Amino acid sequence: MARFLEYIPGTSFLHRMNPLAKLACALLISIACFCSTNIIFLACILALDFALAATCKMTRQAARLAKAVAIFSIILAIIALLTTPQGTLLVAALIIIMRLIACAIPLFLVLYITKLGDIANACCKVLHVPYKYAFTFTSAVHFIPVFMNDMKGIMEAQTARGVEFDSGSIVKKLQLMVPLCVPLLVSSVRKINSAAIAAEVRGFNLRTPASGYKEYPFSGKDVLAMVLCLALIALALAINVLPTLF
Repeated sequence: MARFLEYIPGTSFLHRMNPLAKLACALLISIACFCSTNIIFLACILALDFALAATCKMTRQAARLAKAVAIFSIILAIIALLTTPQGTLLVAALIIIMRLIACAIPLFLVLYITKLGDIANACCKVLHVPYKYAFTFTSAVHFIPVFMNDMKGIMEAQTARGVEFDSGSIVKKLQLMVPLCVPLLVSSVRKINSAAIAAEVRGFNLRTPASGYKEYPFSGKDVLAMVLCLALIALALAINVLPTLF
């Protein structure tokens, strides 16, 4: 089973799309979510997200992500309920939850179906982004599952020593988690230092956009996908404007 944010190989259309086209489509879908307050439209975006996940056989990952984002968004919705002075509070809270889930799934889906190296190289070759900035972004994403795995190993070691993380109140659990930050920090610094040395040995400072051998041309399907995502934004804006006209 693939870890969190670990690339999952496949032959679906989404896997074969240009890396920048995937990023652009994910961003445009996210923008469309924040351009509309219509619950039906947001529900359709959610359905589209799960349909895209199903095409690359990632429905389970999308469902898990939706569950995790829903927990976080419920907290934000509660804050909105307590701070909104007027209006339909429950509807506003529901919109917050649906928006966050609908925009999170395509963004995380891109990271699952695209190699981080392809994202960095495509940004350098096509967008002319300095490689050190692209490498910083992809390295940050790469180390998220690494740190999560380290944290899991540290917790398992502490559990073997008799520490019970599953019992007690939330405050007690947080108190048990705080001491684990020190070994995680030490392990993280070691890994980052090793990665920096390896990058320097391989001539990181000498890399240019021409260093990558792979090309990333846009196909007609990539352009069509981006146009359809732009149409989603136009539809979202139109839905907001229509009630004011009638």
